[in-house]
Amino acid sequence: MSLDSQIRPAVISLGLFTLLLGGAYPLASTALVGALFPNQSAGSLIRHGDTVIGSRLIGQNFTQPQYLWGRLSATGPAPYNAGASSGSNLGVNNPALLDASKARLDALNVSGPVPVNLMTASGSGLDPHISPAAAAIQVPRIAAARNLPEDRIRAAIAASTEDRTFGILGEARVNVLEVNLRLDGKFK
Repeated sequence: MSLDSQIRPAVISLGLFTLLLGGAYPLASTALVGALFPNQSAGSLIRHGDTVIGSRLIGQNFTQPQYLWGRLSATGPAPYNAGASSGSNLGVNNPALLDASKARLDALNVSGPVPVNLMTASGSGLDPHISPAAAAIQVPRIAAARNLPEDRIRAAIAASTEDRTFGILGEARVNVLEVNLRLDGKFK
């Protein structure tokens, strides 16, 4: 058997599979997903009119008292930087994590237990959700800052709360951006 008779089929197979699996399959998958899930494949963007305000999938940095605050972000140098997504990799006894948690606790200015998801960053540093308990402890601060009844803040939180996925996966969660946009009148 000659070397040419072995190399030729290998090169043809490589070219064929490169075109098929490196070109045709990804294009077909992208087209199918775009047709079946247009909102999700476009980034789950939230719009106000024609303006993109954010994504349901990426948290934003809210620090003003009139807004619901999300989890701490571990991205650097700026918080919620999607280009630098990562966890902090800080252990529970690391002074930097303890300092960040203490600063957040001081800023929250609440008495009693604080849900851990308000004191720590998520694995990606971009988590757009907090627990219903983490949202509930912020209601008095937001209501006072906006001069609104607490029931109105709770209603915005309830409208932006998602149940467990498929009723069994994960926990109930509140989308921070949606709550803040509802309170600003930019989300229905």
